[in-house]
Amino acid sequence: MAGRIVLISNDSNFFEYIRQKLEARKSDELFTFSFDNVPEKLQLIDTSVLIVNSENAEDKTLDLLKLLRGTPVIVFAYNEDEVFRRKCYRSGMFDFMTILTPDAEFRARIIPALTVSSILEKNKQYREILVNDNYISKNNEVFLNYGYIIDKELEVINSGKKNAVFAAIAPNDKTKFMLTANMIETVILDNIRRNDILMSYAPNKYFLLMYDTNIKSVETLWEKISKNFPQKIYAGFVNISNQKRQQLVNEALNKLHSAINNDKNIPLANTINSIESYTNFKLFRQEFSKKFEQIITPVFYQIQQKYSGKFAGISLQQEISDGLGVFYIKDKVSSCSFRITTPGYSKINIDITFQRTSSNIDAKRITLEPDEFEAGMLEDLLEQFILEYKRGANYD
Repeated sequence: MAGRIVLISNDSNFFEYIRQKLEARKSDELFTFSFDNVPEKLQLIDTSVLIVNSENAEDKTLDLLKLLRGTPVIVFAYNEDEVFRRKCYRSGMFDFMTILTPDAEFRARIIPALTVSSILEKNKQYREILVNDNYISKNNEVFLNYGYIIDKELEVINSGKKNAVFAAIAPNDKTKFMLTANMIETVILDNIRRNDILMSYAPNKYFLLMYDTNIKSVETLWEKISKNFPQKIYAGFVNISNQKRQQLVNEALNKLHSAINNDKNIPLANTINSIESYTNFKLFRQEFSKKFEQIITPVFYQIQQKYSGKFAGISLQQEISDGLGVFYIKDKVSSCSFRITTPGYSKINIDITFQRTSSNIDAKRITLEPDEFEAGMLEDLLEQFILEYKRGANYD
């Protein structure tokens, strides 16, 4: 098995010493770097087998192991230091050898490391494909096609094989432009487990699936995570218990926007009161229509301004009247609509339709109580609508 082996040492004599041990492995690519060269070579070495000379560089070796956790690193030492060996294993070392390790054994023990290295290289290639196809983000392990991921995971969770908590995460309208996506994603990913799933549903807004836990534990973890952000980030948590995807998303978004609206440090969102708050239906209808328009008009305008000119060959249109709001995405062959209606002024229906061709129509309905309908919720749902259109149209 041919592979890529990187030797790291501040002593150039080490390179020749290891080359002799590897004499029989002439098909391998071999690179040599000092410890100081490592930061600028990370793209090369993160899927290679590393053989690191720890002599007079124990602290640098441990730092390197922490930096490259997951990369197969073989630490080479000149003596059997059991304390140092344990520290290396705790920091993610793959194997530990000394000058007493026979050449044949040395070469044999490199083979498993090369196997891991080849898997990492293949995974890296697959990851590039997923990034290019807009399934995961470029810089972090964040999934972009959240609908597909949630549906697949719910099949397993709702079968009773797993239990999980679902979260919606976002800053408020004042701070969302003060935080970068990479900052938010990195902080969250650094504090969750590898099997938890982070998904982006709009710019700087995320869904999170956390397994084998409960809301109380997740809230405690979120309190710890929140301290790492320079601005306030909010979250709404829901236990998964046989919900469909859209129901789960709506519940989490409701919890999220309740958390934002309950924050006394920011203005309360403009929401619609239910009919029970009024004794006069005419007054209720007037107030309902007024607040309905106050919520829809600025959100539709902001979204239209934000995405105008972003997609070639399409037009964004909107229509607002008494108890009705429609946001359209149209191109030469398809027409997609986000239609908000208020039947009987007792509920809010949002009908989302994607019509690619006359025979390819996908439609769904979201129903909200009047007091659940507010600007933050509407903006999130519109962002999801545009994201789904973008994926269906295969825009990069």
